[in-house]
Amino acid sequence: QVQLVESGGGLVQPGGSLRLSCAASGRTLSTLTMAWFRQAPGQERELVAAIKRSGGTSYNGNSVKGRFTVSRDNAKSTVYLQMNSLKPEDTAVYYCAAARRKTWDSSWSTVTEGYDYWGQGTQVTVSS
Repeated sequence: QVQLVESGGGLVQPGGSLRLSCAASGRTLSTLTMAWFRQAPGQERELVAAIKRSGGTSYNGNSVKGRFTVSRDNAKSTVYLQMNSLKPEDTAVYYCAAARRKTWDSSWSTVTEGYDYWGQGTQVTVSS
């Protein structure tokens, strides 16, 4: 069983930055594909970014590309999401997710059903 614990959320002004962390336990991080999803009120949970076991990254569309960076430190069993130039539309609960699958494919890596483990979420609010 894998446990995921997110931290780093909070209230930030537009244009500000936050770094989210996801601490994983129960399984060696290097054997997991990791991702960050977010869910705004009244909306479905959507992929923000994913990072392969190899370290390769994938971002969902153009809404966060160039502003957000996903990374992993396998030695620390931690995944990060650096968020810069934050906008009010980035306001959401951000979730860390992990998948056991060994082979990367966009058919599963971009949807919630592709992930086996979830954290409890951390609130990010972008407001002046």
